[in-house]
Amino acid sequence: MKQLFDEVSFKCSKLVTKNYSTSFSSAVYMLSSNIRDAIYSIYGFVRFADEIVDSFHDFDKERLINDFEIEYYKAIEMGISLNPILNSFQKTVKQYNISDDLIQAFLKSMKLDLVKSGYHTKEEYDEYIYGSADVVGLMCLKVFVGGNIQKYEQLKDEAMRLGSAFQKVNFLRDLKDDNLILNRNYFPGVNLNSFDENSKKMIIAEIEEDFRIAHQGIVKLPMEAKFGVYTAFVYYKKLLKKLENTPCHEIGTARIRVSNYAKFGLLAKSFVSYKLKLV
Repeated sequence: MKQLFDEVSFKCSKLVTKNYSTSFSSAVYMLSSNIRDAIYSIYGFVRFADEIVDSFHDFDKERLINDFEIEYYKAIEMGISLNPILNSFQKTVKQYNISDDLIQAFLKSMKLDLVKSGYHTKEEYDEYIYGSADVVGLMCLKVFVGGNIQKYEQLKDEAMRLGSAFQKVNFLRDLKDDNLILNRNYFPGVNLNSFDENSKKMIIAEIEEDFRIAHQGIVKLPMEAKFGVYTAFVYYKKLLKKLENTPCHEIGTARIRVSNYAKFGLLAKSFVSYKLKLV
């Protein structure tokens, strides 16, 4: 029964989300139940691609990411894949009419991580972030608006800014691993070996502006999506504040986290704001 296989596939995407990101998983749980599976499937797809280029050091990463792409397009053509992550994602792509240019932009940025260690111009940096993060926000927005093209066009700029903000916070949080393990520097004009307060302030100011614009879109989201997206927004704002208050040398030598206790408090705060219609 294909229906049973599809149900299992979406459960696999949910399992990937829960195991790789408790924070994102909590935010997805705050979405309306009728759109959760679709967001799980998007996360599963982008997470597996990201794992290939970031984690599978003992394997042929280029072959793996190319095979992953080929199998995805086979799934689109056939309407099924025995890879449950690809099977659930292809169903979401078709159901919500996610355009192929978004998927191609994402895969292009993932492949850049195999060959590029630094981004020296703002144009290169913006292009990478568009593919690695902005388009993921746009894929999710397709689900949130349920096929409403007018609403999608109205909110797409803010969705991209939210994707950018999340990605840049991740870059700042992962400074140590990106620099020392993966030998990558995403921030143009910033020397990670002499990372200082001025560089940190410049990056944080850029992220804060992304968040400011993104918030304008969150308040306009359909009710099914608003609380979940706002929960993720509040979490990442808290993480950014913690990074702002962390000395530069600590960011460069340790991964900064928000404790589970603090996450619970943020969730409660988000719920109160949502119920009071402050967002």
